[in-house]
Amino acid sequence: MDVGIVNAHEMLGLDELEDDMKVLCENLVFNKTEEATEDMLKRTNYERALKEALKKGLPPPRKPRGPPVIKPRLQFDYDKIPPTKATEPPLPTSYAAQNHVPNPYLNTNLTHEKIAAIRAKASIKDVNIDYAQPSDLYPESFPHFVRGRDSAREYITSLFTSQIALYDGAMGTMIQNYGKRNKLGEEEYRGEKFKDWTCNVKGNNDMLSISQPQIISNIYREYLEIGGSNMIGTNTFSSTTIAMADYEMEAYAYELNYEGARLAREVCDEVTAKDPTKPRFVVGALGPTNRTGSISPSVEDPSARNVDFDELVDTYLEQTVALVDGGCDILMVETIFDTLNAKAALYAIGEFLEFSGLDIPVFVSGTLVDQSGRTLSGQTGEAFYASIRHSKPMCVGLNCALGAQHMVPFVERLSKVVECFMHVYSNAGLPNAMGGYDDTPTDMAQHNKVFFEKGWLNMVGGCCGSTPQHIKAIREMSSQFETRKLPDVGRPKMWLSGLEDLVVDDVHNHLGLPFLNVGERCNISGSIRFKKLMMKGDYGTAMDIAKKQVEDGAHVLDINVDDGMLDGLAAMQKFVKIAVTEPEVSKVPFMLDASKFDIVLAGLKWCQGKCIINSISLKVGEELFMEQATLLKKHGAAVVVMAFDEDGQAATASEKLRICKRSYDVLVNKVKFPPEDIIFDPNVLTIGTGMEEHNNYGVDFINATKRIKEECPYVKISGGISNLSFGFRGVTKIRESIHSVFLHHAILESGMDVGIVNSHEMMAISEVEPALKKASEDLVFNKTDQATETMLELTTKEKAAMELRKLGGGAVAVKEASWRDFVATKRLEHALVNGISQYVIPDVEEARQTAEKPLHVIEGPLMDGMNVVGDLFGAGKMFLPQVIKSARVMKKAVAYLLPFMEEEKKQAMIDKGLDPNDFDENDDSNYAGKVLMATVKGDVHDIGKNIVAVVLGCNNYKVYDIGVMCTCEKILEKAKEYDVDVIGLSGLITPSLDEMVDVAKEMSKLGFTQPLLIGGATTSKMHTAVKISPNFFSLAHPVIHVLDASRSVTVVSSLLGENKEEFVTDIMEEYDEMREDYYAGLEDRYFLTFEQAKERKIKIDFDAVPPPPAPKKLGVTVIDTVNLADIVPYMDWNPFFQTWELRGRYPNRGYPKIFKDETVGSEAKKLFDDAQTMMREIIADGSMQVKGVVGLFPANCSADGEDVHIYASEEARESGDIMASYCMLRQQAEKESEDPYLSQADFVAPAGYKDHLGMFAVSCFGCDKLVAKYEADNDDYSKIMAQSLADRFVEAFAEYLHREIRTDMWGYAADENLAEEDLLKIKYDGIRPAPGYPSQPDHTEKSTMWEVLKAKELAGMELSESLSMLPAASVSALVFAHPESQYFAVGQIGKDQVTSYAERKKMDLSKMERWLNPILNYERD
Repeated sequence: MDVGIVNAHEMLGLDELEDDMKVLCENLVFNKTEEATEDMLKRTNYERALKEALKKGLPPPRKPRGPPVIKPRLQFDYDKIPPTKATEPPLPTSYAAQNHVPNPYLNTNLTHEKIAAIRAKASIKDVNIDYAQPSDLYPESFPHFVRGRDSAREYITSLFTSQIALYDGAMGTMIQNYGKRNKLGEEEYRGEKFKDWTCNVKGNNDMLSISQPQIISNIYREYLEIGGSNMIGTNTFSSTTIAMADYEMEAYAYELNYEGARLAREVCDEVTAKDPTKPRFVVGALGPTNRTGSISPSVEDPSARNVDFDELVDTYLEQTVALVDGGCDILMVETIFDTLNAKAALYAIGEFLEFSGLDIPVFVSGTLVDQSGRTLSGQTGEAFYASIRHSKPMCVGLNCALGAQHMVPFVERLSKVVECFMHVYSNAGLPNAMGGYDDTPTDMAQHNKVFFEKGWLNMVGGCCGSTPQHIKAIREMSSQFETRKLPDVGRPKMWLSGLEDLVVDDVHNHLGLPFLNVGERCNISGSIRFKKLMMKGDYGTAMDIAKKQVEDGAHVLDINVDDGMLDGLAAMQKFVKIAVTEPEVSKVPFMLDASKFDIVLAGLKWCQGKCIINSISLKVGEELFMEQATLLKKHGAAVVVMAFDEDGQAATASEKLRICKRSYDVLVNKVKFPPEDIIFDPNVLTIGTGMEEHNNYGVDFINATKRIKEECPYVKISGGISNLSFGFRGVTKIRESIHSVFLHHAILESGMDVGIVNSHEMMAISEVEPALKKASEDLVFNKTDQATETMLELTTKEKAAMELRKLGGGAVAVKEASWRDFVATKRLEHALVNGISQYVIPDVEEARQTAEKPLHVIEGPLMDGMNVVGDLFGAGKMFLPQVIKSARVMKKAVAYLLPFMEEEKKQAMIDKGLDPNDFDENDDSNYAGKVLMATVKGDVHDIGKNIVAVVLGCNNYKVYDIGVMCTCEKILEKAKEYDVDVIGLSGLITPSLDEMVDVAKEMSKLGFTQPLLIGGATTSKMHTAVKISPNFFSLAHPVIHVLDASRSVTVVSSLLGENKEEFVTDIMEEYDEMREDYYAGLEDRYFLTFEQAKERKIKIDFDAVPPPPAPKKLGVTVIDTVNLADIVPYMDWNPFFQTWELRGRYPNRGYPKIFKDETVGSEAKKLFDDAQTMMREIIADGSMQVKGVVGLFPANCSADGEDVHIYASEEARESGDIMASYCMLRQQAEKESEDPYLSQADFVAPAGYKDHLGMFAVSCFGCDKLVAKYEADNDDYSKIMAQSLADRFVEAFAEYLHREIRTDMWGYAADENLAEEDLLKIKYDGIRPAPGYPSQPDHTEKSTMWEVLKAKELAGMELSESLSMLPAASVSALVFAHPESQYFAVGQIGKDQVTSYAERKKMDLSKMERWLNPILNYERD
């Protein structure tokens, strides 16, 4: 560039820019970051404020930080060692694993007291538990394998590095498939052994290993022989005492695992014997249980849990012992949705391996529940791996929840970080609407192909929906590709995790320093406010402090509740259990900090992530020090080791080095503690105290840091930075300046890695004022004798300036836009979406002051906020724990409003002259509603249900959660007992879908009127619409699928609110369309034969419910004296707006609420006003008139039940003289319910009963003339308006006439007294379907009606060649009076019925097919 128009005087050289300003400008000019403009705006505001402050002689405002300038990390010799090639996955530290000692498979030799105790309480005794093979059974070289001779670890390494090994597929799918072909009901599940069991056990697949062992063995065999699997998982996914409690089978846990493994062992040996070059291995499967250690099941208490770590360890240890006794070669912790459960399982396995001295390879498989790439408890895949890698699994991967194609980004990310072998066993696609899986073997193999092409896997298999054929196809596909190469072994790094992972060695903080910020404000000794909150037990507000620490830049959160007046053990556990449910807090790792080891250990057992424990030291003696370190190693925690020993605290650099080096040698060489997980705290001691012996403490720490890092490879150095400047407490500016100088040098020159700091107050060294910087350097490095005195003088000046600012002077604040500036209603919405509880009470009060009633605050801004939460969750912008948090903010708001609502209720009683103190203690009218929640029979999964219960409970709904494995009888019994408003059913497994259908049917039979909500992982909107809804859905009691917890509040509030009808109508229409689309797209939909359909017709008991009485007048009556003004009240205006394509959205979808709709409301109102004007003109001038004919005749169903014969009189009926016959069509498409197959003929009694049939045809005349007039005037708007009104007039006339028939002409409902609006909702007895419409979709039946009614002769109505009625504004219908008559859709029909129908109508078949073409289920010739 050569030329520019500039202000030369103001131009700056590039080297004249401050470093941070240079970065800001480069980011802006080169569009390097999305925040570039926002960062520059902040800097601009600061420069303006600075200019203003200088003008007024005020202190300068604090300079905003732009993007940090990244500083390099100090390198040590061990950082420069190049990576080496990996020959096997990282090894456990046991002797057997390190030396590849073969498992002897002589389990009778395992006599540790805990192993013996587990066997002693087992339900089976004296079984074979030894599986050693003769050493010469097979040759001594790979690929042969002999148990007791060869190391399974070595063999798997050879197998996985030479080919992509094959795991098996889904056990549950195979059992379900077996059940489709064979009887597998409650009786078969019980078998002989459990035939008298006290509860239902169907669905307990694991027990089939005992009750139906041949089924399980055959499934194992198919995977080995057809699929070609190298290893198979045992049928023990739920075989823990915890999961089996739902079947009352806890005592059989050992036997279930033993038999599941033994059967697999036998089949594997059988198949191996056929081809010893392909040994088959048994993988003992340990599932996740049906409880979670990380999520609260309680609305009231986020710290509540229904299982603890030790209980999980106990159940997993029993399972491990039994699996090994059953002969398994490998142990697999699988389908991990909560990593805390997995850590407990791995801990139990570790204990067993320690007790036994065996080397058994361990595999671990996580489950990412959706496209967010997180586990159910919120962890990313990387965080999950970081949390469990301490157990040294031989293979790690993902399974379940997703199809292979959906796993690709997550497998790729995991493959980049996993140091051991990798596997995937995905589902056969995502569940379809019916809970099944659509991927064919070819599909699934193709979807897995990308894993093989990219070299991401060493083992592959299948999960839900997969079969041996799927595994075979995957095997054939994978055989074409190389197996995954183990990553090179590089420098070990500290790898922590919360909900997200954090590699400490790669961290830079918000100042650009290679330093881990540990937030200090959740430490009783670091924050007076935090201490007060802990003493009060205000954990909710304490969480706000924790969240603020993370927002301000803390990478790790220090949690310390040490205080003599506080129960530290209880407080630590409660704080951690709440914190792990707060996503903004738990996304970072925790540092659990206490002076008592039992307190940090208790907290550690509630953390799913990899934590830091602060601290242990040699102060307690070497033996106890090793014991504590060993426990922490088993839990996978990193540890802070203080520079203390038996003689006390290290103060000098040499003492710091001596104690840290001794501690390092004990930990690394004796305990085998990973050196990268050691953080030494060489004691940051206070300087500037005025005592000469303290002056060199800063120098000693900085010097010791570098020496320790040199002598103790891979360790980290930490310190409590606030100790350094303790002498200057109360003057933040001084303290942070000292800290800035100290950290700058300790980090960049000596390699300090970690510090407990207040991130928000930290200063970059460039931000320290020159005078303070020099004074701080003199103090920290003990450069002059006057360093302390100089700092005291500066501190005195700063303190005086602080006092002046308090009196009204001070720096000019740079005001940033704040959500606190919003109006109260918007502040409430913001608080709900962001889970902020701090201001909710004053904001609710402000909103209450402007609301008519307290309830309106709940129904207005609070519900608006929860709706936003639902939208964000549905869009993937929030994940599950955040929804829970928002709900708890809602609960706090509602709790504040309840006393006002109670007072309002009391005042209402006073106004009525009632005693306000005379109230029912059980009055629950202040609840928004009562909801019953249940997991259906056969299903033990309740986590999702619990979450929904929490969210609803926080929104002021009384929730009755009646648990899991709930029978239909129990659900409905409890619904009656609690008198609930809504019933919610939950289920995770496919059989649960059938249970839900059964519940819906039973609710219909018993006359329940509560809405039914359906939810759970295996459910879907489509399944609900197609399978469940038809059994129960009505406007009064809909069946609604609820996608997730965030939507539950919106659904329930809509069902119990004033707009229920519009809400339900929307869903009804959507479900109707979904069913139509589903069946239309179902190529292989099954149809009953015509004969079968007739057999399953509705059978009305005409004796119990006899036909209505005879009409007052039989025959045809002309109706031509009705005035238009008389029928206006019968008008339904909703179709009018649809004609003009104006549709309001819920809750303003129908007339008259459409006028309130934001989008179309004003236009709809203008249109309606125009219609009213024209309607008045038409009525006044008589330009339109209505006329019609009504016929009422004796009638009976034909002998074959398919047609209706009508007679001219009773005498004609007696003589069998048929006047005409109406031919009817019957449903044939298979139904998902037990509903009958309907025909309109079913609603008329057969011969022998005096039944009748009505009919009418009506028209609006005069419209054509009016239309011609408007066309002549080129007035298209008025033309369409006239046509629209003619349609409304004739429909209103039809409604009016049908009422006259019911109440007078026929008179079967003479006492009917319905309002016009109820008429439009069809709340009367009987129906009036029209020929050509769904209940009788044959237009040719109009010809019969016209002949009978003499419609042309008496009313001037004609039929066109295509059987359209003329005039266009015409309506015709048959009138059925029996109370059991109903509207329905015939749907598609088969050729057998069409043939019969053509014969009955005496019409040529081909001609009949042309008229019925739209509903034929076959292609006509």
